[in-house]
Amino acid sequence: MTDSNKNAAVSFLELASSGKVDEAYSKFIGEGFRHHNPFFEGSAKSLQAGMKENAKQNPNKVLEVKRVIVEGEFVVTHSHIQQKAGEPGAAVVHIFRFEKGRIVEIWDLGQPVPRESPNQYGMF
Repeated sequence: MTDSNKNAAVSFLELASSGKVDEAYSKFIGEGFRHHNPFFEGSAKSLQAGMKENAKQNPNKVLEVKRVIVEGEFVVTHSHIQQKAGEPGAAVVHIFRFEKGRIVEIWDLGQPVPRESPNQYGMF
């Protein structure tokens, strides 16, 4: 189940970030879904609407999943997301909780990528 959950989490992010939000939800979101994004009410419908609006505003968004960690029912992704070309974007961590092969809970945390940094290793 761990590989299928890993693939489902990555596919969900890729579909949603490319504007295929409804498809992502129908394929991967489970019954009783909830999320912890502080900018939206905690239901699936609320986050889905926000993702669709973001896709409309940023049709050329680029998401690159850099690493994935799986532990039990949890999948954690570390990604680089650029809303618009030429912008440094953000480092984003998504934590997914699965039940019966479907995503039932998501946490997301983001940090802007600075244009310049003294850290020679970068954020990725």
